[in-house]
Amino acid sequence: MESSNREGGGLSAGQRARVVEIALDLAREGRTGELVEFVRHGLPVDVADPGANTLLMLAAYHGRADTVRALLALGADPDARNARDQSPLAGALFKGADEVVAVLRAAGADPDAGTPTARAAAALFGRAHLLVDRP
Repeated sequence: MESSNREGGGLSAGQRARVVEIALDLAREGRTGELVEFVRHGLPVDVADPGANTLLMLAAYHGRADTVRALLALGADPDARNARDQSPLAGALFKGADEVVAVLRAAGADPDAGTPTARAAAALFGRAHLLVDRP
């Protein structure tokens, strides 16, 4: 007999994996409203793919500023690094997603976290001005 205490609200492992896969795609595509509903219905906001890329990492890397804002408002960790030790802030700088960089900085993302750091990525791509703290 199966335990009624299964993780994922009674979903099988396969069903849970499919829900996570759909949510990761929503983050990549910037489908904020649908993604927020997944989180409000119990999907952990910092759920990640096998490479430890969180919803926030994928939204940041794909330049989805509105989705990044929404995930941060739901409690996403702005400094959660993937399996290659990359941060969402460094990913946004690499991709030239200036608005995402500003959103992450406003949320307190650490420019010195990860490898390479966001600061190093900004210097490499001529975007160091995006990391300057403004009064």
